[in-house]
Amino acid sequence: MVDGVDRDFETVAGPGVYELLEDAPIAILVLDSGPLLLGANRAARELFAIALEKLPMSLLMATREVRLEEALTEPHPDPAEVRLVHHQRTVMLTTGPGLGEGERIVFVDDVTEIRRLEMVRQEFVANLSHELKTPLTSLRIAAESLQGDPPYEARERFAERVIKETDHLSAIVDNLRQLAEIEAGRAVVWSSRFELNELIKETVARLHIERPLNVKVVAELWVTSDRPKLAQALGNLLDNAVKFSPPGSTVDVKAKWGEDLLVIKVRDRGPGISPEHWDRVFERFYKVDPARSREMPGSGLGLAITKHLAILLGGHVSTQAARGGGQVFTLALPVTGLNEEISNP
Repeated sequence: MVDGVDRDFETVAGPGVYELLEDAPIAILVLDSGPLLLGANRAARELFAIALEKLPMSLLMATREVRLEEALTEPHPDPAEVRLVHHQRTVMLTTGPGLGEGERIVFVDDVTEIRRLEMVRQEFVANLSHELKTPLTSLRIAAESLQGDPPYEARERFAERVIKETDHLSAIVDNLRQLAEIEAGRAVVWSSRFELNELIKETVARLHIERPLNVKVVAELWVTSDRPKLAQALGNLLDNAVKFSPPGSTVDVKAKWGEDLLVIKVRDRGPGISPEHWDRVFERFYKVDPARSREMPGSGLGLAITKHLAILLGGHVSTQAARGGGQVFTLALPVTGLNEEISNP
């Protein structure tokens, strides 16, 4: 310890280089030859909620992570990846010699987000492969059937299948392209002023929705936003509600001004979604019930596009269970920007 100096990483683990590591962006631990924690820089103390005044102390007591202690006391590859149970993080451990005799410096790199993105990418590739396999298989069957010179009626049927599956593949490609443009920041927002009831009526007509609709929208509700993008986001929510509701059941559409938001709610009368799926339903090709989803038409990208369109317009989309059954999807857009003429060329 250094007299007259505040207790920081330097004063606990030693002067010199350790002082430079106090503000390092990566978590750093200093251990003795055993599992005794001698020091921790600011990032490590925040990660593990370590009280500096209690050091030195047992590594297990300081971090409450058995796997971390095992990785640092037993033979292991360097670097080593460890899943922290208590803190729900995935970290990469790299060990080097410390300044003092028998000391070790452990760099704790948080790779949680990297591993999450890797998992999302792997799931995306798997789901995309699955989505493409069905129409491609159908196209091949239709093409092989046409090679056999079937009767006219059969040729017509196979030709219709080819057109249908080709349109499906085109929709997937177009939606993926749109998502890529939005995420890359290339999407352009053009604002105009319009009446929300008119937008809803046009969207319903475009989708050819043939079932009861319960529309409750404040009269003369004028907004300023990107009309085509809002129409697409709303259309995706309506299409999803119709798709997962029993035939003949009612779909509710409600819109009103909140304190700082325009809130649009679309409710279906379907089986509902378990809470653990609420965030993930907005991922590309994510299926709550894969067996049932195979029977449903669509590209599997509608809700993902709605999420990104909402973000692009400055808002967000969410979902929760509806009282009395079914699911409610909520599109919320900020008042700022909706009431102002804004055009981004």
